[in-house]
Amino acid sequence: MKLFAFGLGYCARYFIARSGHSFDAIAGTVRGPAKAGELASEQIETFVFGPEHEDPAIAERVAGADVILVSIPPGASADPVLARFGHRIASSRRPQTIIYLSTIGVYGDRHGEWVDESMTPAPLSERSVTRVQAERSWTALGKAQGKKVYILRLAGIYGPGRNVLLNLKAGTAKRVVKRGQVFNRIHVEDIRRVIDAVVAHDGPGDIYNVSDDAPAPPQDVITYAAMLMSIDPPPAQDLETADLSPMARSFYAENKRASNRKLKDDFGMRLTYTTYRVGLEALWEAGEGRSAEEG
Repeated sequence: MKLFAFGLGYCARYFIARSGHSFDAIAGTVRGPAKAGELASEQIETFVFGPEHEDPAIAERVAGADVILVSIPPGASADPVLARFGHRIASSRRPQTIIYLSTIGVYGDRHGEWVDESMTPAPLSERSVTRVQAERSWTALGKAQGKKVYILRLAGIYGPGRNVLLNLKAGTAKRVVKRGQVFNRIHVEDIRRVIDAVVAHDGPGDIYNVSDDAPAPPQDVITYAAMLMSIDPPPAQDLETADLSPMARSFYAENKRASNRKLKDDFGMRLTYTTYRVGLEALWEAGEGRSAEEG
């Protein structure tokens, strides 16, 4: 079984590092030669795919892949993978499984109510609008060509090397408060397990929310992490006056709780990190956010 990953980012590399043994061959793309050099030691056949260069060997590898993992976000007007390789994928006679990593942001603002996969997306931001368009295009390709397409709508991703413990240690964490605001999160290990389940699944492709069991206010996550570290949390800041980038501020415009019931029912799985508390405790025990003296 061969895997091709469009976008060797955080989730794809984590998946390959821990589940790559399931594949006979693994290849993927990066945006530039410098990143390809960084990944030279990870035993992944790496190709450059970016706005300024496209390795001609990608098309052949994609056509011969059994599983295609797509984590490259769409551009302003189109999904770059579909735009460049949609025809090649559609014309391949292999019964390919396509896994598209999307976001629960496609649901837009639901005023703190629960959302599930039966609900029609109502994106607010331009990046979520293009996500919905990409989801629909990938799904249409699958239906037209008899390929299994799984859309995984991910919540806020955290895990080793990417978490609030490290942010607190670095002094960059901000405890921003907006009344009634909640977010779902998902540990990268559970994303890996879901991708594994999708690859092994005999049923048709579908859409799944990949989120934890405990949507919670963002300030609570920082407070809990600070407690684990035995430090004081940063002072609370009101959203209206907090110094945030436009991107960071835009996330607070959407408030929802994402249900993972369908994921559990269809795959019979239980998350390893059901809540942010469980996930942060495991990361802290593994040494994330600790000083050299603490080990």
